Amino acid sequence: MATYEGLDFMLLDDELSDEELLARETVRSFVTQEFLPVIQEHIRQDGSFPMELVPKIAELGLFGANLHGYGCAGMNNVAYGLVMQELERGDSGLRSFASVQGSLCMYPVYTYGSDEQKERWLPAMAAGDVIGCFGLTEPDFGSFAQGMRTKAVRKGDGWILNGTKRWITNGTVAKLAVVWAQTEEGVRGFLVEAGTPGFEARDIKGKFSLRGSVTSELFLQDVELPEESRLPKAEGMKGPLSCLTQARYGIAWGALGAAMACFDEVVTYSRDRIVQGGPLAAKQLTQQKLAEMFTEITKGQLLAHRLGRLKDLGKLHHAMVSMAKRNNVDIALQVARVARDLLGANGIVDDYQAMRHMVNLETVRTYEGTHDIHTLILGEHITGMRAL
Repeated sequence: MATYEGLDFMLLDDELSDEELLARETVRSFVTQEFLPVIQEHIRQDGSFPMELVPKIAELGLFGANLHGYGCAGMNNVAYGLVMQELERGDSGLRSFASVQGSLCMYPVYTYGSDEQKERWLPAMAAGDVIGCFGLTEPDFGSFAQGMRTKAVRKGDGWILNGTKRWITNGTVAKLAVVWAQTEEGVRGFLVEAGTPGFEARDIKGKFSLRGSVTSELFLQDVELPEESRLPKAEGMKGPLSCLTQARYGIAWGALGAAMACFDEVVTYSRDRIVQGGPLAAKQLTQQKLAEMFTEITKGQLLAHRLGRLKDLGKLHHAMVSMAKRNNVDIALQVARVARDLLGANGIVDDYQAMRHMVNLETVRTYEGTHDIHTLILGEHITGMRAL
């Protein structure tokens, strides 16, 4: 496998600490040496995630990597972003696996859980012994999450949950689900263990995109939970939306990894591919396309790095994350499409990465807030008016 060096036209590596560089290089090596050699067969055969790599991912400290204590790595947010970038260079499904575990499952326990919930779940999740999933989206409610129909009704000292969640990453491999439900007091979060009577997860089959990721549907029928299963500090939509902000931050970095993988591949290919008496890379149209890809990736890197520094300073606003997620996923998808085009017919076979990244990024453009939803978030921030 060819050596991968990344892209650093604006010398951003000069701004990184030794710890940040080490985090990136460690994960870069893992993706190159251990993930990329196996992902092709998982996608070809049954569309599955390589669960055999979970212990190694945990050993590297990649679950809840930017959380502190409870066995978590305690990385700063730039190091965490670089980790997400390298994971998605491998596959969006790999970054999704780690992102859902950390940002959507560990983060709500860390932020809204009781001391007992934190002690019970976070060390086990950091170690990869417990995989989590995040139950917010429903069959009829994606972007309008507050319209959810899943209900939690009090019964004595506990709760009864009924509802369905759909498009849930890791659902059937998870031992713990963070489920959001409507109550008389508003939206609340609950921790539902796999095996709880009335709770079932089923895989969604037939995906063209994110085939290296487990996507599921969750069914809750008269699921009885004790009060101790509720996240005591989560009240209203702020709880799930704050989790989504954490995940969207990781996506803003991760999408760049996919773009960089496609760019690296097509530069190498175009230098070696002889077309009409000379290398494809020497053609004017090729160089125009490469220059545009190169520029957009670099702009995305500058945006992500600034976002990370602001997050570490406590100055991050959710609209900033929307801008970065919206921009970086969009440019990554465009890079993947142009790379696929430059690869010609070779671009449609899985010996090359571009089309796998391209179809994955169609999903990434849709989940964690669609491109249009982030457009409206920015529009409201600019005008102070919610769009009609």
